[in-house]
Formats: sequence, structure tokens, C-alpha cells
Amino acid sequence: MSARMPLLLACGLMSAVASGAAEAADLPPSAPLPELRGSLTADVEVSGFYLRGDIGFSNQTVERLSNSLDALGTIEKVNLGFAGAPLAGGGVGYRFNRWFRADVTGEYRSAAAFTGLERYRDASLSLGYGTDEYTASKREVAVLLNGYVDLGSWYGLTPFLGAGVGAARITLDNFKDTNVVTQGLAYAKAGSKTNLAWALHAGVGYEVSPSFTVELAYRYLNLGDGRTGTVYNYAGQCGSCEALTFKNVDSHDVKLGLRWTPGAAAVPAEQAPLVRRY
Repeated sequence: MSARMPLLLACGLMSAVASGAAEAADLPPSAPLPELRGSLTADVEVSGFYLRGDIGFSNQTVERLSNSLDALGTIEKVNLGFAGAPLAGGGVGYRFNRWFRADVTGEYRSAAAFTGLERYRDASLSLGYGTDEYTASKREVAVLLNGYVDLGSWYGLTPFLGAGVGAARITLDNFKDTNVVTQGLAYAKAGSKTNLAWALHAGVGYEVSPSFTVELAYRYLNLGDGRTGTVYNYAGQCGSCEALTFKNVDSHDVKLGLRWTPGAAAVPAEQAPLVRRY
């Protein structure tokens, strides 16, 4: 009895294995592994030089107006502001990899109309205060060195962030100051001032083709101070014979741009950087 036990166990094990194999043969075939979709190439912008052009619109502000004749602490700013104005520029850049690029840009910012009203306290006046009503126009030329970080691509859209630094030359002309209370009038000839400028960028690009990318962007641009020419009254006399300073001029810009990479082409997918596309 004990001698037959190992033989019976072996026969039972072989029967179970055979039964399992037969059941497995009756199962439907397993689903194939998903295939990778897409061609063997991917449209990506290769590293290299690119050219760019931009148009846009500005929304500018100024902190205050100042000269040595101001009575410190008595000026009450009522309203100071610029009308919007168009801008246009271009530049050349270099893409170092899929994630980082840099360019040098120059732009002309056309004349924006300035209007302002300030009230100041003066006990010697019958009303106890006087007013200054300002008009002027302002334009700039700006040159910036910019760097951008592209944050990946989704549906062909590539959001980016960036920063820039450079110089801006502000020109103010047609400045007039009317004081209704005192019936005073003043004017200034054109004046220009060159400043350090800096910018912050945020936007999204759409790759139309490996060579062309369309950009929609917002930019904060700090232009520094502007300065008129010497301020005179209409009798041709000047008090301190100095300019009026526009302190801390900045701008919130919306821009539409186009980047062109000469000779860009599709590269093999196995060489393409990691990009999420749907």
C-alpha cells in the first residue's frame, strides 16, 4: 500500500497539469499590446537661429510728475494716465533646446497721448487750492535681451515664461500745463531720457509648421523715468528752469508675434525630445 502511494501522487499531478493545459487552450486569445501611434517623425523645432516680428498694443501708467518746484506733501494726484498706443518690433534669437531660447529685440512704441489733473493746496489762493491740467505725448524706442522657458506642448500649444533686460529711450513732447484757478499756462519743448528697462513675459505659442510659430503674449515692461524739456510759462520765463520728470513709467502690453526658423524640418521621432501631444 505504501509503495503505491508515490506512483498514485505522480499520476494525479500529471492529470491536473494536462487538465489545466486543456482549459487554457479553450480561452480566447489575449488582446494584442497597443501599438504606438504616429509616424516615425515628429514635427519639432530644431535648435538654431530664428527671426521674429511682433505687433501689439500698450496700456501705460506713470506714478507721479515731479520737479523741484513741487510743494512736498501738498500735491493731491487726481488722475494721471496714457491712452493706449500701438507698437511694432523685431529681433533675432537662438533656440538652445526644446525648453530654452533667447533673443535680442528692438521695438518702436508709437506716441501715446497723456492727460493728467493734479490739485495742490495753497492758502494764498481764494479757493485754497490750485490745479494743473496736463497734456503731452510720449513715445519710446526699446532694446531688450530676453530669455524664455517653454513649458511643454499640448495640442501643439506651448506656454512659456520669460524675462528681459535692456534700455529704453523715452521722448516726451507737446507738454502743456494749464492752471484754471490761477489762469496760468506753461509749456515745454521735447525732451528725451534713456533708462535701464526690464520686462516679464508670459504667453503661448502655436507651431504652425516646423519653421513657423505664432505667439500670443502678455508683457510687463518697466521703462524708467521720462523727462520733458525745460518748462516755461507763455511769457517765455522759467522758474527753476528745469524739466518735469515723469516718475516710473511702465506698460502692460499685449503682443502678437511670429517666429521663423530658417531650414527647420521634422526630425526622427526617436531623436525628438519628450513632448506631450494628444
